[in-house]
Amino acid sequence: MTLDYLIVGAGPAGLQLAALLEADGKRDYLVLEQADGPGAFFATYPRHRQLISINKPHTGSDDPELNLRLDWNSLLSDDPALRFTGYTERYFPDADVMLRYLADFAAKTGARVRYGTRVTSIGKADGVFEVRAGEEVFRARRLIVATGVSRPYLPQIPGLELAEQYADMSVDPRDYLDQKVLIIGKGNSAFETADNLMETTTLIHVAGPSSVRMAWRTHYVGHLRAVNNNFLDTYQLKSANAILDGEVRRIERDDAGYTVTFSFSRANEVVKELRYDRVLVCTGFAFDASVFDDTCRPALAIRDRFPAQTPAWESVNVPGLYFAGTISQERDFKRSTSGFIHGFRYAVRALHRILERRYGDTPWPAEKLDATAESIADAVVARVNRTSALWQQFGFLGDVVTVAGSAARYHDEVPVEYFTGTGLRTADHDYTDAFVVTLEYGPDHDRVDPFDITVSRVAQDVPGQAHDAAYLHPVVRHHRAGQVVATHHLAENLENRWDRPETHVAPLVAFVDSCLSRAEG
Repeated sequence: MTLDYLIVGAGPAGLQLAALLEADGKRDYLVLEQADGPGAFFATYPRHRQLISINKPHTGSDDPELNLRLDWNSLLSDDPALRFTGYTERYFPDADVMLRYLADFAAKTGARVRYGTRVTSIGKADGVFEVRAGEEVFRARRLIVATGVSRPYLPQIPGLELAEQYADMSVDPRDYLDQKVLIIGKGNSAFETADNLMETTTLIHVAGPSSVRMAWRTHYVGHLRAVNNNFLDTYQLKSANAILDGEVRRIERDDAGYTVTFSFSRANEVVKELRYDRVLVCTGFAFDASVFDDTCRPALAIRDRFPAQTPAWESVNVPGLYFAGTISQERDFKRSTSGFIHGFRYAVRALHRILERRYGDTPWPAEKLDATAESIADAVVARVNRTSALWQQFGFLGDVVTVAGSAARYHDEVPVEYFTGTGLRTADHDYTDAFVVTLEYGPDHDRVDPFDITVSRVAQDVPGQAHDAAYLHPVVRHHRAGQVVATHHLAENLENRWDRPETHVAPLVAFVDSCLSRAEG
């Protein structure tokens, strides 16, 4: 039997796609998972067990769409029982709760998963993927890989193999009693580890070539989060610990510990030999492409950490091979949220729509509108005030309003680059103009200290100045013939409500009207 879709990996992304396919009921599919249950990554990671994805059950709202803005762990489902917020009230939950949630999600959605099935090789012959697991061979016309980043990413440092890896190191602080510890890496795993060890170590150095970047400034949630940054206090208040900016040149080990040769970036390139009792490597993870043979080995990108992908999340060099979940972040690396559940759950839904459009001739879901400025503006305002997808996938997913004569159609949650490259035309709707609606931060938002009150900011609710706003706000772009011909920013608002008649609605109506008038002319 040749399946329509074969999904490798029963983590959150694999389960999300399986649930959508199951509910749709149109395709033969199967999920292969090497572990005995779903979400096996969370059985080990994060090592200190606290997730940094927020969970807020108490929002003051009973709108499930709006509440997903503050629920970063739920997968998409019409079943209110499948909200992660019903499993715990902890703002930063324990990873074990995620395991329980994913098991329930898989069972209640009826996702077809073969557990205990380890994929050993993937090939392609005569346009069909052949996935071998032990003695079994599974065949599928399309393959979706949702395995996550399953191998450690290790920088090229001589002697790095002598150090302890994040995956294997002890997480018991007493094992580091009175020791000097070097942690290589400046991401959340490094600082999570440092925070765990501060009470028992003599000193800790956290080292890496890049500057520490705070998520509250960049708005990229993979940068250092406040929940992991206690270590920064101990450094800046001169309490034994330090951050080293520069490169580890070499690691050597003897009976007394480690000698690390370090080149400092901000001290006139001084090179020093530093002594430690332990060296821990917390440098992140990468996609493992080793199971692919030469008939379908995907090209890699970003220091070979992720598969290279088209705007439809298809391999750039292997037709029919798609990617879902955290590995899909190659498309918006450190710009939006595809590396995290609260981002890729929407990307997976968009991928499902792309697959059905491409292989099932199913148009992108759309609501019909009158092609008037008032009708289009009302639809845009209603959406931006409650959408979770555009909120979470800022600047990456957009709503698209297409206009053909007196008819307009409103399409939800379209990858912006997919729309600009492929479009949304159908046989009965050959549009000429389109409006793409996104939520975005300002272009220089990551250069502004959000807590510096001496820095001038655009006043909220002031129309005409919103293009200079740094905070998240709606942006509407008029497209014609594949080009952006006009752009309108809605004024930012502290409550994230963009529906004030004179401030938000009237300027948007005027913008859309002027665009439609130019189109008619």
